[in-house]
Amino acid sequence: MVKLLIGHKGSGKTGQMVQIANDSVEKSNGSIIFINKNHRLNYELAHDIRVICMEDYENITNIDEYIGFIYGIISSDHDIETIFIDSILKHADVSLGDLPEFIDRLKAISKLFDLDFVVSVSAEKEEMIGVNFDGCEILN
Repeated sequence: MVKLLIGHKGSGKTGQMVQIANDSVEKSNGSIIFINKNHRLNYELAHDIRVICMEDYENITNIDEYIGFIYGIISSDHDIETIFIDSILKHADVSLGDLPEFIDRLKAISKLFDLDFVVSVSAEKEEMIGVNFDGCEILN
């Protein structure tokens, strides 16, 4: 399942995502991954959460490379239950126009590997033109 936190910048999505991630560690039997743009959240997340900072991977510059990166993460740990992606529009030059394909690909990966994605997007639902919300859950 792909779960979305949507809303404009400053609406509290990151704080909500951190809380959801920290809460999920307590009930999870598998691994939790949190992908963030920078190292800013390292000390806010539970130590059991694997934090990946995209500024360390500056050569990932488009959604194809980003999806390949996600496959690499999954191939290195078959016990992943949830991958959190904070502020996707700030990663790898992903734009609003890329979201329909990106979310569809996440849904396919989720189904194939039986894991969840929680993704925050700095946009309103109406701005996410072309996104198929079937198979997605809006968390806010």
